[in-house]
Amino acid sequence: MTNEEFDKIIGTAISRCMDTLKVKQGEYATEDRLHNFNVAARLLSCTPHTALAGMMAKHTVSVYDLIQRHEKDEHIPIELWREKIGDSINYLLLLTAMVEGEQAVRDSGEKEKPDGEDKG
Repeated sequence: MTNEEFDKIIGTAISRCMDTLKVKQGEYATEDRLHNFNVAARLLSCTPHTALAGMMAKHTVSVYDLIQRHEKDEHIPIELWREKIGDSINYLLLLTAMVEGEQAVRDSGEKEKPDGEDKG
């Protein structure tokens, strides 16, 4: 694979991930893009990071399952590969937003309010 081919594949994959995140924003998020992880954390009595990791595990298992099927010479449609790999990438991007957002709050010296509380 040439560098040009590689860059094109990765660029397209990142673009698909961004498109998916934008669509899911309308389905799952409120003004707080991490709303579902914050609520799940309260429901499960854990941190938002752990809630996200639990949800991400399902997507990781799906990728492993595809790899096992592929190694048994089963044909996996490219669209299914793209979907499952993209889901995994998106969960890591959501985790990135979570930890970067927390760091920004720490750096500013402010205490982040739990989801749903007045932030003003």
